[in-house]
Amino acid sequence: MVIGQSDIKERLLQMVSEGRLPHALLLCGPEGSGKMALAMDFAAHLLTTTSHNAANSEAMLKKWQHPDLLFSYPVIRPTGTASEHKMESDDFAREWNELINETQYFTMDMWLERMNAANQQAQIGVGDSDALLRKLSLKSSQGGYKVCIIWMPERMNDECANKMLKLIEEPPSQTVFLMVCQQPEMLLETILSRTQRIDVKRIATEDIEQALISERGINPEEAHRIARCANGSWTRAMEELNVDNDRQLYLEMFMQLMRLSYQRNVKELKKWSETVAAYGRERQRNMLDYFLYMVRENFMFNFQNRELNYMTQAEENFARNFARFINEANVVEIAELLQRCKRDIGQNANAKIVFYDMALKIIVLLIAK
Repeated sequence: MVIGQSDIKERLLQMVSEGRLPHALLLCGPEGSGKMALAMDFAAHLLTTTSHNAANSEAMLKKWQHPDLLFSYPVIRPTGTASEHKMESDDFAREWNELINETQYFTMDMWLERMNAANQQAQIGVGDSDALLRKLSLKSSQGGYKVCIIWMPERMNDECANKMLKLIEEPPSQTVFLMVCQQPEMLLETILSRTQRIDVKRIATEDIEQALISERGINPEEAHRIARCANGSWTRAMEELNVDNDRQLYLEMFMQLMRLSYQRNVKELKKWSETVAAYGRERQRNMLDYFLYMVRENFMFNFQNRELNYMTQAEENFARNFARFINEANVVEIAELLQRCKRDIGQNANAKIVFYDMALKIIVLLIAK
């Protein structure tokens, strides 16, 4: 199910009807905008309309197990896996199929949890490009298109990216690549130049609101509040319906950090740093993204214009007393500090040192108001 995005859906269908469908499309957009849902919906359309047996294709697509639909996605290397084994998507095919049958609006955190990734970071390796080359060399089983959906292509390592480039440059007949990307700037320029990019914007608030009412049975008033807080992300809207989620954890850790920093409680800040250092690196990076969001929201809260804020009730309750400490004197410096911290974590720096150093600098920045 695709929430909103009617203009993108119409554009994709028009490409097919006018006979100008490119062999490689790059769907780019923020988390929760429905990029993957659009790719899967479009893949299903291509596979059923060009199949020799549409009914058979539709039946297989109900469980997303169509032989002409290929998936490529980042995976981890489980502990104990032989070093000579080239990891590929099929190593986690069961977990992947379970996830996409549950929802097409999933995050990297959700996927890492499904793989029991712990602290490992996922990537698409050369094993995947080799596997795709083998599979795409076979004829279409249903006589129509073969569609390859590559989720998070920005996570391809260099060897894989270079082999994937050759595949895209010289694609097998009747093959369409649908790349679902969140950070296109991380892709090779040569890959970007050989794909047609479609930017998927955040979902309209009205579309999220209507879907919450029709699909989830939420009352209109609550649906309106959740839709505004979701800020164009169906994933975030779903998180709002689940009180036991990472967003709640991130809020708690943000409040602890700011309170302890204001109190200059160095001893407790060290404990705080050790706690977050135990999270997986993907969760740490997502937590820092959330901290950046909260800094922005608290800064904007000072203008007392509700239309400028997209906080939940719990976040707003904290902002009432805290927002004044995020102001013109420190907002830029705090945001830059969090960005540097996120960069260092992404480069596998020692998490305890990174977070403790960040916490100590927050103390200085908060008293600079």
